[in-house]
Amino acid sequence: MTSSDDLVQRLDTDAKQALRDGDKLRLSVLRRGRAAFKNAEIEARGGGSAPDPVRILQGLAKRHRESIEQFALGGRQDLVDRETAELAILDEYLPVQASDAEIEAVVREIAADAGITDPKQLGRIMKPALDRLGSGADGGRVREIAQRVLGG
Repeated sequence: MTSSDDLVQRLDTDAKQALRDGDKLRLSVLRRGRAAFKNAEIEARGGGSAPDPVRILQGLAKRHRESIEQFALGGRQDLVDRETAELAILDEYLPVQASDAEIEAVVREIAADAGITDPKQLGRIMKPALDRLGSGADGGRVREIAQRVLGG
């Protein structure tokens, strides 16, 4: 069984436990995660590659972060609190994220190795950086840090 299969299995097991415990919020979040996996599997049957459960959960987490930001701007603290609680549950299933210092070190190393100093060459840093950092870094954070390093 691969780690992706382990993650899906862990979500299923934890969802059953949340149901037994009567934890409606956790159950809802885990069911949404499982539904996102199923939808990705269905889409992949059309000839795409097998979906990566970690990437799917990262996408869900990103949507929660965006919602938190929007609800905060709108003054809806009740919704900010709910989204924050849901994000905390998703974060339990995601790999530990690289720190800004770790991301910056990788970006600086790639830029130095390739001789990149121009912010217009950001694209030449992004793919290798994301490959090296794997699922431990959000693309948006890597882009922000790379832009700052390149002075863009």
